[in-house]
Amino acid sequence: MKTSTTLPLLALLISTLLISACSRQTIYDNAISWERSGAGLEESRIQVGEMTIAYLSNEEAVAGESIVLVHGFGANKDNWTRLARELTDDFNVYAIDLPGHGDSSKALDLGYRFEDQVGHLSEILTALGIEQTHMMGNSMGGAITALYAATYPEQIRSAVLFNPAGIFEYDSELVGLVVEGDNPLIPAKEGDFRRLVDFALEKKPFVPWPIYDVMEEKAIANREINQVIFAAIRDTGYEPDFRQAITRIEAPVLVVWGKEDRVINYRNAEVFIEQIPEARKVLLEGVGHAPMVEVPEESAQLFREFLAQTR
Repeated sequence: MKTSTTLPLLALLISTLLISACSRQTIYDNAISWERSGAGLEESRIQVGEMTIAYLSNEEAVAGESIVLVHGFGANKDNWTRLARELTDDFNVYAIDLPGHGDSSKALDLGYRFEDQVGHLSEILTALGIEQTHMMGNSMGGAITALYAATYPEQIRSAVLFNPAGIFEYDSELVGLVVEGDNPLIPAKEGDFRRLVDFALEKKPFVPWPIYDVMEEKAIANREINQVIFAAIRDTGYEPDFRQAITRIEAPVLVVWGKEDRVINYRNAEVFIEQIPEARKVLLEGVGHAPMVEVPEESAQLFREFLAQTR
């Protein structure tokens, strides 16, 4: 199991600042590389039709099974790095930048409804040669994971849904803000990214200030594509098709939800449990919208225990 990278990351940052007057982008790139390396991951790219897809995978393949990690709206593959650190010794991990996100292609007219994204993900896994896998998804990625498991049951060994979108029986703080025309998930100006982090995460991991600045610049640059994607997924939870589809899931499913989630109300976990045959849930006290970022070790342990129980 990999050790914590907080202190080495801080030392790397200080050393970089002292040795040379490098740009914030250089500091960001070095820090991200350090995080990936500490997790035993490396970045690759693959062409899938007209899409260029960026992803992280094991530096060295292991004899274990595969896990595909599906990030949420406006996020990217690096949201999974600290969780992956707990798993790459035993599993072949693939953290994918979905189309429209991270370093993957960002075509505005690609189609980003949940069923569209399930189709894109299927093409990506086919191109990567992944025939059977465990799958984890957060938020939007949780909805995609659930719908993928329902659509391609023969491919999914198990599914973990971290604070999944797709069902909004109970409103959240985000709903009220969006109705008023204020969406904290789509940064538009300086200071908005820190607001996003404060809104989404209850337990915020250590991130040096230059890295936050670069992340904010990237988020603002992605504003147009984020607006397109958000509009595509916004109303899906109010349609009956999604709820009906997930009743067809055959794989074991674990729903993990932080009770301090301001993006999607944690009480929707119960609706998922009612719809998915024999699904299980775990509610985490003091955790927000992204357990795999906020409590990565605990999240990985929950997966391992769940896998042991289902087997």
